[in-house]
Amino acid sequence: MGSTWGNNLKISIFGESHGEGIGAVLDGLPPGVPIDLTRIQQELNRRSAKGNPLATPRKEEDQIEILSGVFNGKTTGAPLTGLIRNENTRSGDYSKTKDLMRPGHADFSGNIRFQGFQDYRGGGHFSARLTAPLVFAGAVAKEVLRVIKPALIISSRIVSIGGISDVSLPQWQDYDDLSNNFKNPAFPLYTPDLEISMKDEIIAAMNDHDSVGGIIEGFVIGLDPGIGNPFFESIESRLASILFSIPGVKGITFGAGFGLTNKRGSQVNDPMIINNGRVETLTNNNGGINGGISNGMPVVFQVAMKPTPSIGKQQQTINLAAMENASLEIVGRHDPCIVVRAFPVVEAATALCLVDFLI
Repeated sequence: MGSTWGNNLKISIFGESHGEGIGAVLDGLPPGVPIDLTRIQQELNRRSAKGNPLATPRKEEDQIEILSGVFNGKTTGAPLTGLIRNENTRSGDYSKTKDLMRPGHADFSGNIRFQGFQDYRGGGHFSARLTAPLVFAGAVAKEVLRVIKPALIISSRIVSIGGISDVSLPQWQDYDDLSNNFKNPAFPLYTPDLEISMKDEIIAAMNDHDSVGGIIEGFVIGLDPGIGNPFFESIESRLASILFSIPGVKGITFGAGFGLTNKRGSQVNDPMIINNGRVETLTNNNGGINGGISNGMPVVFQVAMKPTPSIGKQQQTINLAAMENASLEIVGRHDPCIVVRAFPVVEAATALCLVDFLI
């Protein structure tokens, strides 16, 4: 099983949704980086379901325990290990239906891949619960970036939920103002008036025992030009590889993405200028990346999140043990929309990718 990512900074995640605990190991961190546990816990709290009426009823404290790699408040350079203990589990919800393969989940593919030995409770190691240690690792990466690139900003916003969409930002300069000025940081929108209608979209799906997906836009401000490589080690390929590791991600585009395909080159090439001794582009259709390498403009990308596959509606499936057709109504505690908790995960993955490049 491949649960390790990275070149210079390697991250491994471990644990299962209903096991004793989940966590991450970071190998390759530079020594002497101050680690602010309060800031790290705040990042975990952003992802948490606690206090969020639109999230799963499973409320975990997600308190992080640092087991190694930090001494006297700073990184030692040895592998840094963080553990989050699972507390609010209800494994009995899954024992009665363990042979029924949940549509949209990894039950069948995981069963074949691991010969039936996988932990099926709550999705086991496939569960979005494993995004908590990913956020922890990303929070540590942000601590590193505070030291090596203090002016760098990593942020994100909700672009769409279900059929409700926010606008594309008209100018790349708008990202500078947006990153610190969200009206509701727990529901980051460029157009804050859309919050009620987006939440209504989630509630409507929830009341119908269903779910909705959406799009998250991530952006990086202050990345110097010249970071990255062509082909296999490009910013796009490396960032996409870790973003696609987030459960529920089904698509990633950079800059104007698929919107480039129905236009001409003269419309989407980003004209270049010299502004106060700095090279800039007038537009940012390429999302701050050319040839896999940063050009100094904001790195902008969109992540498509599918609707949560765990829904209360009756679905057609199979009983794998009996090898016969069956139907299933999923019970348990599930998010009606994972978008509202996934944007901190997107930021965490971005931070890890940038530290991997910059160290």
